[in-house]
Amino acid sequence: MYNFALALETIVSILFGYMNTNLLEIIKKRRSVRRFMDRELPEEMVNELVEALIWAPSAGNLQSRRFYFIRNRQLRDDLVVPAWGQNFIAEAPLAVVACADMRISAHYGDRGTDLYALQDVAASVQNLLLLACSHGLATVWVGAFDEQGVAQALGLPEYLRPVAIVPVGYPAEQPRAPRRLSHDKAVVFID
Repeated sequence: MYNFALALETIVSILFGYMNTNLLEIIKKRRSVRRFMDRELPEEMVNELVEALIWAPSAGNLQSRRFYFIRNRQLRDDLVVPAWGQNFIAEAPLAVVACADMRISAHYGDRGTDLYALQDVAASVQNLLLLACSHGLATVWVGAFDEQGVAQALGLPEYLRPVAIVPVGYPAEQPRAPRRLSHDKAVVFID
């Protein structure tokens, strides 16, 4: 007799096994790329990047983050100055400025602004990086910039803190994998 439950369980384990392997491969494949082709991104991909950002976990589901998708070349050029001359920000067809929403303090006080909102942004940015990589796009997480300068360039309200700039585009280079800590130096198992 055909065991439907066992067949379904087998199919699910095969699918999840494939997805986990595929995700780990994407995680290992992702690189910080600072040279981009002069090629626009399809609107469908941009929409998927938005989805990846908003589906990241967040503290108390407050989603204390906002993202600015900048395609305007002049505005990307304007971001280069507060980003201390990192010209590749302007060269990518898209720059995403990820901001923490400091109004989270109404719920979590200083821990909300000092930690939770930053974690919210970080989780979203990681989603964006991985999804972009899965589509053959290149990214780099830029944290070296003057926050006030970026806020002024974008006309941000006072409650938004720029945390990261992520240029997105097609890669014009393929960097090698950087060295990683060994498992025994990175992880401590406590049984």
